Amino acid sequence: MHATRRIAILAAVTLINFAPTACSSSGSGDSATSGSSASATTFTVGGTASGLTGTVVLQNNGADDLTLTANGSFSFATSLASGSAYQVSIKSNPNSQICFFQNASDAGNVASANITSVALNCASSTSTTPAWVQDAYLKASNPGANDNFGLAVAVSGSTVVVGVRNEDSNQTTITNTDSTATADDSAGNSGAAYVFQRDTSGIWVQDAYLKASNAEAGDWFGTAVAISGSTVVVGAIEDDSNQTTITNTDGTASADNSASNAGAVYIFKRETSGNWVQDAYLKASNAEAGDYFGFSVAISGSTVVVGARDEDSNQTTITNTDGSASGVNGTSGSGAVYVFKRDTSGDWVQDAYLKASNAGIGSSFGWAVAISGATVVVTAPSERSNQTTITNADGAASADISASASGAAYIFKREASGDWVQDAYLKASNAEAGDGLGESAAISGSTVVVGARNEDANQTTIDNNDGAASANNSTTGSGAVYVFKREASGDWVQDAFLKASNAEASDSLGYSVAASGSTVVVGAHQEASNQTTITNTDGSASGVNGAASAGAVYIFKLQ
Repeated sequence: MHATRRIAILAAVTLINFAPTACSSSGSGDSATSGSSASATTFTVGGTASGLTGTVVLQNNGADDLTLTANGSFSFATSLASGSAYQVSIKSNPNSQICFFQNASDAGNVASANITSVALNCASSTSTTPAWVQDAYLKASNPGANDNFGLAVAVSGSTVVVGVRNEDSNQTTITNTDSTATADDSAGNSGAAYVFQRDTSGIWVQDAYLKASNAEAGDWFGTAVAISGSTVVVGAIEDDSNQTTITNTDGTASADNSASNAGAVYIFKRETSGNWVQDAYLKASNAEAGDYFGFSVAISGSTVVVGARDEDSNQTTITNTDGSASGVNGTSGSGAVYVFKRDTSGDWVQDAYLKASNAGIGSSFGWAVAISGATVVVTAPSERSNQTTITNADGAASADISASASGAAYIFKREASGDWVQDAYLKASNAEAGDGLGESAAISGSTVVVGARNEDANQTTIDNNDGAASANNSTTGSGAVYVFKREASGDWVQDAFLKASNAEASDSLGYSVAASGSTVVVGAHQEASNQTTITNTDGSASGVNGAASAGAVYIFKLQ
């Protein structure tokens, strides 16, 4: 039981339909300030705070927390190697203040010197009780009918990435100027990604228009996007190249299209000039037709995770060698996940090949992925186990498959040796056939959030008891979200069962999720309220259903 610790609904926001993306921010213990590099080969990240009158908590690369209570110089305790990416974010603002980073100083790459340029400024908020407001309305510079701009989104500091898999331009280069993009739409559904940045005046501008270097019709570039600091990752699930190696040069990619819908992932980086370039072209080491590699992507620092939901290998173990993956396709649609890392030379290499310990036909392992530091979350919404408990042992999972599409989530961790192991197998405490646990996933530090958009409970309250969830299934497809946490012992437990305060049939709560610190954001893309305002009170949401499938977002907080 939680006497003083509970999750409450913070706000409900109506929204147009959007798709799940991965979030990789996290929280950990507060760090002490340090002003010099830890060694000759590592360097600190820091800067200067101004205008601060209270307490602000900063976070670097989703794992290193730093509490500031005074203005002046600061630096994070964890130092980074030269070439490493850094991304400083605000984990919590001071009371009655809003803090922000100036001049896009919150992200970049370490270049053989301590980073001292992060400029944090804090100012009084307009109200003693902060409220959520709409900050911007973003549109593509070349909008086209049926582009579905916004189907995938990601944010890191003051930079936003939008994936548009149905964009039709035949451009194969990157446009690094505001509002400029080709109008030639002869490559239907080739896809694109747009980068937006908040400038020094606080205005959002289009910073770049990203296209694949081998863009072709039907590639669906932009199906999934992720960002960490100055690195952007974009999935193209219907790329047809039969390449099974990684290309670590700007702008090059195979044109051999003999592996239909094998999928590919593209990595872009922002150079010191501010321009974006293609940094790598990732392919699975066992790429084959129909794998849909790139269906999900996530990034944390110099580690990228890619899901291939329809990969067919019958392997049930992890391969911890570069470039190795099973080629035995005896388990159709079981799915796989690939971990890539940037090595000391700056090249990207395959670090691991992850499979579920109970890989089964059609499980769709890799449907959603999330990463925070050395922890990776992978979901399989079509997994069929009827287990309703958590398995906290490497490689262990139930073989009982009597609950079709109940869904599951798997947690992997990188050990000190560098090897990846399965750390936990997560099931809902009220798992039932068709719930689809794993439609979405997010991680923040020691908290994992997993959506089950087809869950049927008619509950409209939050259960803050480990393992508790309603078994009343009278609200079909209302959806639910499960919060899991890692305890001090290292074991994972179910921490909360989240339902919408206005839960109704077919709302699909849990279609998308995100998490940062003590805040969880959940999408219900088929919620039907006609409300057009934000509700900033606990538990309040409109019950007037005048806008079918308008969609809504719910914000929960831990208090």
